[in-house]
Amino acid sequence: MPDPIRLTQYSHGAGCGCKIAPAVLEQVLKSELGTFPDPRLLVGYGSKDDAAVYDIGQGRALISTTDFFSPIVDDAFDFGRIAATNALSDVYAMGGRPLLAVAILGWPVEKLPAELAARVLDGGRTACHEAGIALAGGHSIDAPEPFFGLAVTGEAPIANVKRNDTAKPGDALLITKPIGLGILATAMKRGLMKPEHAAIGTTVMSSLNRAGQALGALKSVHAMTDVTGFGLLGHVIELCEGSGLSAEIVFDRVPVISEARPYLAAGAYPDGSFRNWKSYSTKVQGASDMERMMLLSDPQTSGGLLIACSRENVEEVIATCSIDGQKATVIGEMRAFVDTNRVFVH
Repeated sequence: MPDPIRLTQYSHGAGCGCKIAPAVLEQVLKSELGTFPDPRLLVGYGSKDDAAVYDIGQGRALISTTDFFSPIVDDAFDFGRIAATNALSDVYAMGGRPLLAVAILGWPVEKLPAELAARVLDGGRTACHEAGIALAGGHSIDAPEPFFGLAVTGEAPIANVKRNDTAKPGDALLITKPIGLGILATAMKRGLMKPEHAAIGTTVMSSLNRAGQALGALKSVHAMTDVTGFGLLGHVIELCEGSGLSAEIVFDRVPVISEARPYLAAGAYPDGSFRNWKSYSTKVQGASDMERMMLLSDPQTSGGLLIACSRENVEEVIATCSIDGQKATVIGEMRAFVDTNRVFVH
């Protein structure tokens, strides 16, 4: 009987760890061409947010996003489900509700069977069905490496749209999923994963961030994003730079998947962690030891929501997240330091 196909062996990266490093991405996005002047475009790529937002009238907004990546796990169905969950998260992170999705599939047809691609799509359909929407179509190409994702359309009242550049001084910082997913993915890709740990990352990454829609209705939530390929530090820095603030993070409060720590100690951390750290290390103080550097820079795939809310409403936010089964944890605070756009880790 042939050995099962391990999808992670057919890609050079894994999940959101394939993202272009923040410093390189800034160069990619530089252009002498100005943005097309459309007053109805409420959020574009200029703010480094999770999705584009467009005013469609009568106080409502259309939310549009796309996200795709190469295999983060070996199982085809799980890969499709995780990739779809990750793409849907962009709409939830804006405080919106997904309406429909179309698939983006790249498949090395000479290397991998079509039946396996069908399983990837079934995983994507499952995530869409859990979100209450249809996978309505898509596009596929013959590619050197497998990749999969979605283009998702959502909507929200304009008043409920959450951005990543509107945090306020004194806001509490919360996260809804533990970090360490990139470390687990690296351990799997290198064949180091213990069988009893194989499902841990999949369970976390397959969990929808549906709480984002309910959080959109809370005026106490001032800013929101999700934690993906740039790691926790990278996305906190985006909050800081967009809002003109700094942040304090208490390292011991950051939820970490406990099973990831032994793999980190064994050197199983993704290359993306180093790329991330190189991009923003000058903006961080207090994370100079290897454990802090690699955990806080660890690229997450389908990670949790990162929320900035008024301190007096923290319990309301935690309760709102718990309705959908997620546990929100306070990890720090936004601050108006003189030296802005920095993250201080204690």
